[in-house]
Amino acid sequence: MSQRQHLLTVDSLNRERVDHLLRIAARMEPIAQRRQVTRVLEGAVLGNLFFEASTRTRVSFNAAFCRLGGSVCDTTGFTFSSMAKGESLYDTSRVMSGYCDAIVMRHPDQGSVAEFAAATNVPVINGGDGPGEHPSQALLDIYTIDKEFQRLGKSLSGAHILLTGDLKYGRTVHSLIKLLSLYGPLRITLVSPPGLEMPAQLVDLVTSRGHRIEQRNSLASDFSDLDVVYATRIQKERFTDEMNESFQGLSNDFMVNRDFLDQRCSDNTIVMHPLPRDSRPGANDLNVDLNGDPRLAIFRQTDNGIPMRMAIFATLLEVDELVEKEMRPVRWFVPAQTGTLDR
Repeated sequence: MSQRQHLLTVDSLNRERVDHLLRIAARMEPIAQRRQVTRVLEGAVLGNLFFEASTRTRVSFNAAFCRLGGSVCDTTGFTFSSMAKGESLYDTSRVMSGYCDAIVMRHPDQGSVAEFAAATNVPVINGGDGPGEHPSQALLDIYTIDKEFQRLGKSLSGAHILLTGDLKYGRTVHSLIKLLSLYGPLRITLVSPPGLEMPAQLVDLVTSRGHRIEQRNSLASDFSDLDVVYATRIQKERFTDEMNESFQGLSNDFMVNRDFLDQRCSDNTIVMHPLPRDSRPGANDLNVDLNGDPRLAIFRQTDNGIPMRMAIFATLLEVDELVEKEMRPVRWFVPAQTGTLDR
């Protein structure tokens, strides 16, 4: 099976394929918003193999597959898997391929999902491999940016995008910056603490594609022309013992909060975050004082994960042209807004 039939890295995606997924995701919106149902994957089984902690991504993949009419088998945690007994990735892959029609895998070790996929002809989606990549997150992020820009009458070409936080271990920004480089030209500002900078090879790749990149170690600048700020949590679970001892945490120089938006950005700056955000006092992650602010797109962002992951499943399993033909209205109560502070 080719990389085109798996989704392991955004390197397998070109602009044409990304645009196709954006179009399919838009067609999935009535189903994702619980206004319509479809059964195109009735009888299909998803193997959701998460060997690293996850709630949001795992449930999002589950919901996306179920909304297409499929069913899900879940495995969570390495301790409760056969790999804890010494089973190889090859054996696990071959066994699960006999049970499932598609597989989503998250693993703490970079490259493990690709190794797993090499042993199967069943479509495999990388749900995150350590500090490596998270392609479905990057696709839903691009989908979110596209929808927000359409709402604001903006174009991605010429946009100014800020990526801030842990740019070294944050796999979401690794995938996102590659996808962004397919569009443009863009101005991308990278702000991170010393030692957590974006990997040099990614900076070189994006620069070679004609984009302008600036690297800083503070948010204390004028961002009045900023279109998107994408904040990330510090991935301390990926730190070495030496890094844990030396790292003191983020200062206010990296705080994305209401004051930062009001004083340094514009009324139309979109705020994104891959979640989860660390809301504990002193964490200096994306601040909860932005809750209810229309510029905060993080919950619209998570909602967008459903239609995008539906689009991924539909294209990999080759039913994307059948979905609309089998749609019908839902029969249950659906609230007009799913969150009490949604705008």
